[in-house]
Amino acid sequence: MPIECTTPRVKCRLSSGDFPLNSPQDQISHYLATGESDTLSYAWPGDCIIARAQCGSGALRNALIKEVIGRTPHASTPEQVAHLDVAAFAREKITPMVRGLFPVNERPVLMDMFSRSVVFLSSDNAVSVISETRFLSTAWDLANLYLLSCGAETLSEQAPKLVGLSEGTTCYVSTEYFRCNDRLEDFVVHEAAHVFHNCKRETIGLPRIRGRDWLLEIDFHKRELFAYVCEVYSRLLALGSTRASRRRCLAELESGPPPPDDRVDPNEYWLTLREAVESNNGWKKIHDRCRPPRKP
Repeated sequence: MPIECTTPRVKCRLSSGDFPLNSPQDQISHYLATGESDTLSYAWPGDCIIARAQCGSGALRNALIKEVIGRTPHASTPEQVAHLDVAAFAREKITPMVRGLFPVNERPVLMDMFSRSVVFLSSDNAVSVISETRFLSTAWDLANLYLLSCGAETLSEQAPKLVGLSEGTTCYVSTEYFRCNDRLEDFVVHEAAHVFHNCKRETIGLPRIRGRDWLLEIDFHKRELFAYVCEVYSRLLALGSTRASRRRCLAELESGPPPPDDRVDPNEYWLTLREAVESNNGWKKIHDRCRPPRKP
């Protein structure tokens, strides 16, 4: 199983009273150590909130980039990433899931989105990604993800040990992906599965359906279950051409531990995988298990 894959956490304070760090250097030190930042940037100069926020955000990102560069002086992009057609790679990995979950007429739009969604964080793009990502908290998480992939010390002992992170329609993945020895892992599919509940249909040009705003309606408490099961099921399909061979792979998996994630109920995880393997369309069976409760 992956070390951890997650959707971003928003870490901020909404007022200067909640965030008693009075100088820019205090704010920078606190941000580098925790990923937390003052949304209103009270410590920075400026004649309005927008000016202070721009000044503060820029200073924090610059400090984060400087720290990351300082900790990875000899980092290089792995050969597998340097010569990889990422769009084609993403399509190959994600197409089976899209085929199983969406009607024929919607698949081209989704695959066009996913061909541009996957980003492998490496020395070639780490600085630009950290500079451009929307939230400061996400930038901090991605910095730690990149540091881990380089074998460098993270910014905090409490930093999550990430190998993947999704925000909106973008799937950020560590280059650890290419060093993974577990044949039943696929961080790309895991993070792509999170996009379905992160992105609204209208955002990518699909028509709105009454009662369904998101690409897939997935219960909030089952989002990680959905992603982990999709990840493993994609590998079972790749490794086993028959139902019998997929059963054997699943039996091998069941001899080990469930995902190391307390957001995933182990019993429901194994049950959902078994049902998927026995189904003619395991993807829909997984989604059915993870839908929100029906409203009366």
